[in-house]
Amino acid sequence: MDWNPALIWIAIALLLGLAELSSGGLVLLALGVAAALTSILAAMGLGLPWQLLGMGVFAGLLVPLAIMVIRPWFSPRGVAYGTTGTGVEKGLTYTTLKRDFDGASGVKVNGDFYRLRVAETGETELPEGTLVTFQHFDGTTAIVSYCQQD
Repeated sequence: MDWNPALIWIAIALLLGLAELSSGGLVLLALGVAAALTSILAAMGLGLPWQLLGMGVFAGLLVPLAIMVIRPWFSPRGVAYGTTGTGVEKGLTYTTLKRDFDGASGVKVNGDFYRLRVAETGETELPEGTLVTFQHFDGTTAIVSYCQQD
């Protein structure tokens, strides 16, 4: 079997499509479709520089399309991915916890434990069960204030 450039691009497209099965982000699938379209350029007899330029153009069009338009169709409703640390937690009330292995004070935000620091006093150790209001993150430390009692 003679391996011409069009078949190589098809093989790349199939490998990218297969790799997409492990990621689920649709980026590799978009790159696979771009490689398949590039195989058409190779079949037309265009040289490698034109094929690479075509791959770049196809990928530049298809990857953003896959991320912004197609991927939201496959995401469950009501799930906000990547929201921790973007400010959506600001003003929410949390109950302090003590971490098992070192006794550090912290709060759980979206299921993850973050050490805390009180904004007004700089305290880092609070009794377990204290109500605090989240303000922002400073690195991986949750900056909180004492909850206003109504």
